[in-house]
Amino acid sequence: MIYPQYVTEQPSAPSALYVVGDVHGHRTELAGALHNAGLTGEGGEWAGGDAQLWFLGDLVDRGPDGLGVLDLVMSLHSQADGQVELLLGNHEILLLGMHRWGETEISLSTGSASFARSWLRNGGQLGDLHGVEETHLAWLRERPLAAVVADRLLVHSDTLSYLAYGDTIEEITKTVHDVLNGDDAGAWWDIWRRLTTRFAFRGEDGPAHAATLLGALGGQRIVHGHSPVPDQLGILPEDAPVSFEYCEGLVTNVDSGLCQGGPVPLLRLS
Repeated sequence: MIYPQYVTEQPSAPSALYVVGDVHGHRTELAGALHNAGLTGEGGEWAGGDAQLWFLGDLVDRGPDGLGVLDLVMSLHSQADGQVELLLGNHEILLLGMHRWGETEISLSTGSASFARSWLRNGGQLGDLHGVEETHLAWLRERPLAAVVADRLLVHSDTLSYLAYGDTIEEITKTVHDVLNGDDAGAWWDIWRRLTTRFAFRGEDGPAHAATLLGALGGQRIVHGHSPVPDQLGILPEDAPVSFEYCEGLVTNVDSGLCQGGPVPLLRLS
């Protein structure tokens, strides 16, 4: 399936654009932040009007109620008529892989691996796994990998690995969707592995790497999650800002480290 709405820069910015970084199962905190921002009503229903709300991935794992976060985002998506969307993060890929492949041994050039072992090592929660239904899995398998909204390129991971799957957002999304609807365990694992890589936009090569991704996929600035801001800045999570701009202003990190004790990663961009 191809999603042209995710690959073409919109002619004008939305009246308000919000992004949410890595929530990792903290539904209560997320719901409170959305309500305080005026994006949801008293009952949790969509109240954002023509604002756009983009979740940058990693709804699940590590925290107490990943499935509840997923249900909330799916509900808002269904209510908001295209104004709410989720990008696939590496932990969504991990949940899909755990459900599909479990303890199946996957042969690698360096030995073998399994989604089950990686899921346990990376904060997998039994409540998420036991409660997930085919409606959740089917919805996740249809989510995009990236999007350009106004002048922002939205992605989950601070990596160039997206370009391993295509030269455009359309190609990348189609390639990954084909894998997630197929039976090649090694290809599934490769997506998980590549989306776990990080730090492409740090250091002296960061601006060049950012320019490479922007040149291929569009936009003027990158907005990502995946790599906690407290770790990037070397500060305590409780002292972390919601977001951090770096790489000569080309990149904004919106993983505030919520699962470590940081603030809810909800940021208004416009």
